Amino acid sequence: MISPTDLPDIIPVFPLPGALLLPRSRLPLHLFEPRYLAMLDDVLKTSSRLIGMVQPYDAPGKDGKLHSIGCAGKLTAFSETEDGRYMITLSGASRFRIVEEVEGFTPYRRCKVNWQGFDRDLGPVEKDTDFNRDKFMEALGRYLTDHGLSTDWESLSEAEDELLINSLSMLCPFEPEDKQALLEAPSLSTRRETLMTLIEFSLRGGNGEEVMQ
Repeated sequence: MISPTDLPDIIPVFPLPGALLLPRSRLPLHLFEPRYLAMLDDVLKTSSRLIGMVQPYDAPGKDGKLHSIGCAGKLTAFSETEDGRYMITLSGASRFRIVEEVEGFTPYRRCKVNWQGFDRDLGPVEKDTDFNRDKFMEALGRYLTDHGLSTDWESLSEAEDELLINSLSMLCPFEPEDKQALLEAPSLSTRRETLMTLIEFSLRGGNGEEVMQ
């Protein structure tokens, strides 16, 4: 487990629309662009091995602008393919708030970040004491059927609250702005409420033009 003293003030960031990383969760990534291969080389030289995942805004006039809150993941596994690409795994460490982007000579983006306000990310696994699992799983089943998605239903049913809620938040094909809302949820229970709202909205025929606020 990473301690607050291990969290650096400046981290490399990987802006990737729709890719959500949450604390204590794992995100596999495929790196092939030269700038991100350079980022990987530099991260491997650091003691923290942290990469910040952050959503870029998808709106007119906001080209290149990043959301203020992202989640840093520790590089815990990587392997090289025959053609020089890398498959890596990030293990979610803590969310952060971007203070400012750092100008420099790296081909990838770096940001000065603030880790305050996300203390629970570095703590133990969260519980959701108000979780109505039966109602949630019934809605989830209809959602997966509507989207033609398959899953290991037995594993989902047996998963602990945090693993279930966070995994579905990361894997379900929601819009990037909805993924951001799931990231910014202050607790596991509010993330579950947001997730349930998104599932119910989709079941009612949501067309994706509305965004969670």
